[in-house]
Amino acid sequence: MPATKPALRMALIHVMQETDTFNPVPTTLADFQRVALLEGDDVLKRIDPHGPIAGYLAAVDQSGLPVETLPVLRADAQSGGRLTRPTLEEISNRICARLGRLLPVDGLVVLLHGAAAADGVDDVEGYLLSRIRTIAGGTVPLALMLDHHANVTREMIRRSDLIVAFRTQPHDPYDTGLALTTLALRLVDGHLRPTIAWRKLPMVTHQEQYLTSRGPMQEWFDRARELEREGRAVTISLFPMQPWLDVAEAGWAVVVVTDDDRGEAEHLADELADHAWLLRDRFMERESCDIAEAIDFADDPARQTVLISDTGDSVLGGSPGDSTAILRALLERPRRHRALVPVTDPAAARRLGTHREGEHVDVELGGWSTAFSAPLRVTGRRGAARSGVIALDGLPQGSVDMGTAVILDTDSVTMLVTEHPGVGGIHPGIYRAMGVEPAQYKMIVVKTASNFQYFRGITTTFVRAATPGPTQSDVRSLPWSRIPRPMFPLDQLETWR
Repeated sequence: MPATKPALRMALIHVMQETDTFNPVPTTLADFQRVALLEGDDVLKRIDPHGPIAGYLAAVDQSGLPVETLPVLRADAQSGGRLTRPTLEEISNRICARLGRLLPVDGLVVLLHGAAAADGVDDVEGYLLSRIRTIAGGTVPLALMLDHHANVTREMIRRSDLIVAFRTQPHDPYDTGLALTTLALRLVDGHLRPTIAWRKLPMVTHQEQYLTSRGPMQEWFDRARELEREGRAVTISLFPMQPWLDVAEAGWAVVVVTDDDRGEAEHLADELADHAWLLRDRFMERESCDIAEAIDFADDPARQTVLISDTGDSVLGGSPGDSTAILRALLERPRRHRALVPVTDPAAARRLGTHREGEHVDVELGGWSTAFSAPLRVTGRRGAARSGVIALDGLPQGSVDMGTAVILDTDSVTMLVTEHPGVGGIHPGIYRAMGVEPAQYKMIVVKTASNFQYFRGITTTFVRAATPGPTQSDVRSLPWSRIPRPMFPLDQLETWR
């Protein structure tokens, strides 16, 4: 009888946090514990069916290869400020300790975000990859997944044999995990010799043209898919870096992977970098309007429910969720219709939680974290309150922990005041868990500039409000200090080279 082929020992590591360096509120280990901080076999006991680990498992199943999955760690946190240094060290130490006990391994599948930063460490992913390599060695094949809003660095490229990024916005983590693992197994099994070419562009553009289903971003991403279909590359990853990352290697990137064809990889990397550079002015086209105009648009009786995007306070981009800019305008000017507004304020949420339902309360709300927004005095009737985890269908992690959450009602606005940002009111299930039906409101403020998909059952109409904040679209006026210069659009540049 032929000898049974030994199983491929694949170590699986997953760390996800997106940093907004303009948000001064630090990300701590408690922020990871609120979403996911799992080790060993527990990683495979809580699988998000829409996430990259589910995609990894599907690829293993479809491969027909004998594979032994060795889960190391899954650490997910809400987007936010820089990780504290102790938090980074705790996570990296846990990875190294468990990985060391699992050696030897045939391959490493590492699922990271790519835009994380910590106190004193601009490139968290490069730091983690370096530590992983120290434990596993430099010859073990390492396949890296990144969010396509990652800031690709020299260290990420140097430490990886294969890179695959998300292809869509909204994102496709399941499909990306599947695609990455399919290629990783080919690599480990000896059927793929990946050659990576990459280019870095001095660009940092705002978020309003980031949807891959339209505009210049669709054109750029469609070209990459076309080149893959033609068989000219194994995989191509495009990286329009999230624009609130003030770090030393900031900028857009292109990563091309071929099967042992250096010349083609370099040629395609140049082509796609040139393509992005030619589109640079279109990437800077603004769709947002001032707050008053956005509210007038949403309040128009001719329209059904309208989402008002608070572009400067996007919690999925790392903002604290405490801006009062739109709320202030809604309360100060008479409106024909009611609005639904989320606000993150730990002190206010806890204080409201001490009052009885139905009681009228005067509270100072929001504007506690940055100079972009000021606190607002609000008097309203306390509604429902709850705390802990809320299950949300379709959300990548499946649930969210907002801490203490309280409804506060005025004549014109219903506020959801939460201890933690959660998802910034972008999912109707948040309100339904509080006994509030968002479909009954004419205006719904969402703390995002592009993740409107969860409200599809209620409305697809949205307007972006040009609000100030750590995720604002006005990238030119952000307080940059660390990014390399010159940088488009902050400086005049004729070429990306």
